[in-house]
Amino acid sequence: MKKLFFSVSIMMLFFGCSVKKAAVAYVPAHNYEISYDNGKVFKGLLKRTDIESDTAFKWFQKNMQYGTANAAAIEAFKKNSGKFKVVVFFGTWCEDSQNLVPVFYRLVDKAGYPDDNITLIGVDRAKTTLDNLHTAFGITNVPTFIIMKDGKEVNRVVEYGKYGEIDKELGEIVAGL
Repeated sequence: MKKLFFSVSIMMLFFGCSVKKAAVAYVPAHNYEISYDNGKVFKGLLKRTDIESDTAFKWFQKNMQYGTANAAAIEAFKKNSGKFKVVVFFGTWCEDSQNLVPVFYRLVDKAGYPDDNITLIGVDRAKTTLDNLHTAFGITNVPTFIIMKDGKEVNRVVEYGKYGEIDKELGEIVAGL
């Protein structure tokens, strides 16, 4: 009976520790953490493929199917593609991000804008990031799309922007470069 109790106690200790470790996992190759807060949350530097290929984020593929990119924005991104970079702060948990990040990727896909010029940064529900990037960029709401030129911010679109068409607004910013 003592052996059985001891074995069960060891198993419970092992199981209890592994559950705690699974709550936050660090993925060093991509520099992000994974946590679970009413769903899977990515926090840190990501690649599109990190969200695109994860079955927890079915919203990405689903929302990529809807709508078309603004034609003037596509042309602006094509014409000026070598002049700027884009920094995107978003939350995998955030409905606005789930709607608007695919809108952004439809635009860059149609324009042939290189993924290497996009920095994708996941935030947690408190809108914080690893290495305090949220503070450095003054992030208060997500998603936030920041157009950078020569290492400096040119302009940004926060959430749905001025008129609810982030691709159009991003295109206008880029056209003015």
